Amino acid sequence: MKTIANPVHKYLRPDKKFPHIWCPGCSNGITSACVIRSIDSLGLDRNEVVLVSGIGCTARMPVYFDFASLHTTHGRAIPFATGVKCSNPKFKVLVITGDGDGSAIGGNHLIHAARRNIDLTVVLYNNHVYGMTGGQYSPTTPKQAYAATAPWGNYEPMFDICKLAIGAGATYVARGLPSNARLLEKFIADGIAHEGFSLIEVMSFCPSVYSFYNKTGSAPKMMKDLQEHTISTAAANKLREKGEEVDKWEVGVLHKSTEKPEFIKEYLSKASFENKPFSLHLGTLDL
Repeated sequence: MKTIANPVHKYLRPDKKFPHIWCPGCSNGITSACVIRSIDSLGLDRNEVVLVSGIGCTARMPVYFDFASLHTTHGRAIPFATGVKCSNPKFKVLVITGDGDGSAIGGNHLIHAARRNIDLTVVLYNNHVYGMTGGQYSPTTPKQAYAATAPWGNYEPMFDICKLAIGAGATYVARGLPSNARLLEKFIADGIAHEGFSLIEVMSFCPSVYSFYNKTGSAPKMMKDLQEHTISTAAANKLREKGEEVDKWEVGVLHKSTEKPEFIKEYLSKASFENKPFSLHLGTLDL
């Protein structure tokens, strides 16, 4: 029988970084493989790809793969990624983040990167909880769900991160599932190829911390439950056409636009100092 090589293997850093820290059954492994296969499918030179992450279970992903990578501070992955993109616009820069790192501590950066339409691809693993730091509730924890900081249930309404990104100005927004890896790979690859700010939300699950507080069962059960609470964008649109309410998470490409200019390209086209005099006015001084 012919053995098919896994394209992920050639990108691993096996000598120093393994075994990984993710719990058995965690969907981070599936999603991370989807990210790498997406890069491989586009035929990108690994020397022109940069992976940037903050802090959290998800943020460990760039550590395990042999790309130029930055493992930065909590919530600050997008500013670091913006700096990388500004320094060399030819780089394909991916931000790997979680719902806490990306929408709480780093939420303001997410909003303004989307507003500016910076050519970054943000892959946000949403497992609805701060998994690594103790099980605190995050902005995406469902209402009435339990967490270390919500022992009587969460009273706060949850963010819809995709709607937040669309409202802020992102020009490519999609939502996928680890249970449909091939479709998720396509969303990520399309986001990387898109010129402008891309957000791909991965509806993930945490079979350790979130399951502990909410008694949601094993990883296979959580994956099945997640599938049952999602609907394709095509099916959702049919329900809307009939005047029916959509009460599940939509999976698919939720928004795509090519009309808005990409920030770095526009900035460089208008901020060139070639053949232009430069003066800095400080009070009565003219330097």
